[in-house]
Amino acid sequence: MILKKIYSSAMLLLATLPLLAQLPVEINGQLNKERKSPLKLFKIVEGKPLEIAVSTPGDKGRFGFLFYPEYEGFYLVGTGAINNPADSYKFYFKPGDKLSLSISDSSYVLNGNRNSKENVVMAQWHDLVFPLEQKSINFFRVNSTFIDFFPELEDIVAKSKIFLNGKKTGNAKFDKVMIENIKWDMAHYAVSFLNTPRTAHPSVEEYSPYYTTLTTQGFAKNALEVYQQPWGARILAGLVMVNMRLQNVKFTPGLEGLKNALSFIPNDTLKGDAVLENAMRYKNYTDYKELMEVYGKYILTAAQKKRNLDIATPLLTLKPGDDAYAFAYPDKEGKTVSMASLRGKVVLVDVWATWCGPCKAEIPHLKKLEKEMEGKDVEIISLSTDALKDKEKWLKMIKDENLGGTQLFAGGPGNEFSQYYKVNSIPRFLVFDQKGKIVSVDSPRPSNPALKALLEKTLTAKQ
Repeated sequence: MILKKIYSSAMLLLATLPLLAQLPVEINGQLNKERKSPLKLFKIVEGKPLEIAVSTPGDKGRFGFLFYPEYEGFYLVGTGAINNPADSYKFYFKPGDKLSLSISDSSYVLNGNRNSKENVVMAQWHDLVFPLEQKSINFFRVNSTFIDFFPELEDIVAKSKIFLNGKKTGNAKFDKVMIENIKWDMAHYAVSFLNTPRTAHPSVEEYSPYYTTLTTQGFAKNALEVYQQPWGARILAGLVMVNMRLQNVKFTPGLEGLKNALSFIPNDTLKGDAVLENAMRYKNYTDYKELMEVYGKYILTAAQKKRNLDIATPLLTLKPGDDAYAFAYPDKEGKTVSMASLRGKVVLVDVWATWCGPCKAEIPHLKKLEKEMEGKDVEIISLSTDALKDKEKWLKMIKDENLGGTQLFAGGPGNEFSQYYKVNSIPRFLVFDQKGKIVSVDSPRPSNPALKALLEKTLTAKQ
């Protein structure tokens, strides 16, 4: 019994070690606003805020958060919206940090002496740039024109260059990131001021000297630098607009306008982000397809490809004659097979999974169809939607059942192919012609003679 208790205690300790290694961040706050709006906590994903928690203040305005940070870096806390920097304040968190603050209608102050050194510096920086923030970000509360803003901007630009003198925190990562943060914050206030409604707007010739230093080349060579800033994507878009004005590049709609904007972005990944922002405004698949034919080469990262699919899917008609989705998946040996590599053949895709009873019931009929199609330009693809953890089960079933055709692994029911074709139940059979065009995205099953007839008709159809 004693040994059993010791063993149980040891296992409990082992189970809690990961939690001990990752300490939570604790935020305690006081909301001093007449309107007690919910407080929000945002993490930063690819240069944009993403809400991760909400705290409803009590009757006396108290609120708080307790969370395990996914990364060491910038987060936002405030009553603001996800698409507007007003009323959200930037802080730097690492495991174990504590933050105590009071938020008013226009700013915040730190409380007590338990705040991290990093956030003390962040608060001092916020105090310095507060006048610029009010005039550029909170423009709906503070009336300002370039007549008063530009001199104040140049004054704080000069002060920003010496701000970090004597402010080493002992956190080398933060000290380095803070240098970049100052650069990005100053750019944010400068471009936001120009790109928001005013009673008077300056000509390019009237811009203050600081604007000539705001080149996209100096901000956008590295996507990671943009991505770590809470409003990085927004600031970059503003910088592009300012750079276009400085170089007298006129705004034009459509692909020509996008071409002009992309010429100011030196990083291909960031070009891809700009293309996707543009794609979100498209209302039909024809225009979207034209966009991607020209600029789809910039859709590079996994996140961009998923976002691209999310944008395209609602626009799809999936009617006969439309282009097939350009999938690319590994076969049982790990070799990638793509839709493009199958051009010249009629393609039958069977979407299935090892756990699916109706799918397995079609296997004998599919084998029979394979034999009947031997010697013809027909490629039968069995596309597994098994979860990644079941990949070995998939490989075993291929061997045990002597499955023929081309066996591909899509990696889970949420794969891109299934999303594109809105596959909500399996098995599902799809047919494509020799030119990679849709014939049917919901064809008969192999157990139905109509499928064989459809394949033979597609083979003999004029292309």
